[in-house]
Amino acid sequence: MDAFFVSVEELFDPSLKGKAVVVGGKPDERGVVSAASYEARKFGVHSALPLRTAYKLCPHAIFVEGHPERYRDYSGRVYEILRRFSPLVEMASVDEAYLDMSGTERLHGPTLRAAHTLHEMMKAETQLNCSIGIATSRLVAKIASDQAKPNGILHVLPGVESRFLAPLEVRRIPGVGKVMEKNLHEVGIRLIGDLAILEEKTLEARFGKWGLALAGKAQGLDSGGWFDSEIGERGDPKSISHEHTFGVDTKDCGQLEATLAHLSEKVARRLREHHLFARTMHLKLRYSDFTTITRAHTFSSPTQLDIDLIEHTRKLLNDNWDPRRTIRLLGVNTSSFEHDQGQLDLMDGGRTERWRKALEAADALRDRFGESAVALGSGMRGRYKERVQDNPAALPGKEPAKPKKTGQ
Repeated sequence: MDAFFVSVEELFDPSLKGKAVVVGGKPDERGVVSAASYEARKFGVHSALPLRTAYKLCPHAIFVEGHPERYRDYSGRVYEILRRFSPLVEMASVDEAYLDMSGTERLHGPTLRAAHTLHEMMKAETQLNCSIGIATSRLVAKIASDQAKPNGILHVLPGVESRFLAPLEVRRIPGVGKVMEKNLHEVGIRLIGDLAILEEKTLEARFGKWGLALAGKAQGLDSGGWFDSEIGERGDPKSISHEHTFGVDTKDCGQLEATLAHLSEKVARRLREHHLFARTMHLKLRYSDFTTITRAHTFSSPTQLDIDLIEHTRKLLNDNWDPRRTIRLLGVNTSSFEHDQGQLDLMDGGRTERWRKALEAADALRDRFGESAVALGSGMRGRYKERVQDNPAALPGKEPAKPKKTGQ
């Protein structure tokens, strides 16, 4: 989708059209740009840029805090349209998707015709523009869609993938960030074509397994990291986490504990959505001077309950925080997932089962009335405005894999 967050905001406020718009927060706030209109991008504003930097580059821009619930709604509409074209749809994010169109020719016609039909239907039913890349791999299709922006279609014919990629800068490859780009530049690799002429052994010796993946990507292949699974295959996440950066650094213990409770709620909600139980959890703590520490706890029995995460994140905080220092950021992370809880503790007096039933009821209310419909009292003071770039529960097209059956 083209400038998705901005485009949705324009539907609700047409006066924004044609202007420099930045979605993500106020210009004097901590935080980053979630999206920028094409008019704002002309001044160097882009996603992930600090809001204060965006204001310096484009002080006349209109800064909008954003409405995540609207974006989820329109993402759902987009997803339903995509499902009409193929049963194999992978929502890579709230505004980006891959479709496997193999075998749909009799229904939708040749590839390019199907793309034009999708392009027109998306505009007619959502009033939003999209850009489409067509190729034999997700990697090339994604890069082609970027090259087609705004509001275009680009078809990279089979057999010409390497020629298409060769003149593009290496940062166009998904997964190549600033650090990797710098490392590649240091050895004279600036274009994807520079990668393509190097032997795999050379890249592997320099960059390990990622070097081998880069060798494949330079040829237009879905190799490594970002494209390990089939389109439409919904595997389990490797970790689930949420974190929050305070608007003002704090050492208010009550505020810190309430924030951890709210973060724990969000993480546990997604654990239950994915039918997962976490064996390990981590606390992330960042002080005002950006010194960051992480501390872990391993549960004797895996859990997906808010109360378990709250209890142990608080303990980790109190055991490791220097109360003389103010805190900038807190985060809660879970990993080492299992698909069942295993043997219940017979000594807990039914506590786990009571919490499970209560939280299932709370989740049902959230599904119906929104994520803010119900919350634990311990986390109320720590609630904060949902960030546009957050990865919450109930994202369209991101339903979890079905729970695995276990033998009796």
